[in-house]
Amino acid sequence: MKLDVRGEICPYPMLKAVEAMKRAPKGEAIEVITDHAPALETIPAQARRLGFQWQITETGAPEWVITLSRPAGGAQP
Repeated sequence: MKLDVRGEICPYPMLKAVEAMKRAPKGEAIEVITDHAPALETIPAQARRLGFQWQITETGAPEWVITLSRPAGGAQP
């Protein structure tokens, strides 16, 4: 699942990512595309709370993809 939140500022990228994590079927990764640097802290914090792992990849200047995934055997949010 891809979630494009470019052009949006806090708290909207984080809120949309949390909703996506709650709806995501087990095993489905979520790619959050953002150009808002504070989201690099707020989204991983919420991912941890919901039992997701994350990886941040810089794809532009400034633009990042935060890949969220639930580890095998991870808790359901």
